[in-house]
Amino acid sequence: MNTSPLNLGLRFLLEIVMLISLVCWGLHISNIWVKYVLAILMPVIAATLWGVFRIPNDPKPAPVETPGIVRLLLEWLLFGLAAYGLYYSGYKNLSIIMTAVVIIHYLVSYDRTWAMLRNQPYNGFTK
Repeated sequence: MNTSPLNLGLRFLLEIVMLISLVCWGLHISNIWVKYVLAILMPVIAATLWGVFRIPNDPKPAPVETPGIVRLLLEWLLFGLAAYGLYYSGYKNLSIIMTAVVIIHYLVSYDRTWAMLRNQPYNGFTK
């Protein structure tokens, strides 16, 4: 189910929403010029972590191979920070919706999640 075009599209949208949420949070953290720095740095750091620390064959070679559980925790941390950022910024309903959609996504992607928990490469990407 993880390689379904709908699920892959949802995952991509969740990643974009995560980055936008971090920008929004950065803009709401402070009222001084620091907010602009945070609005740029927070999504850049998140995107860098997301792209660099990957499990093998996910779907390309990973710049830095990490165990599946570490990658899964990193994904949950970044999505959790994004949801908290929305909540902190005053978008409580959007925060709840994002959290629910992330949970549903991981439930639908149970095959990839289970492979990551067992620290095994997910073979569904090669199909």
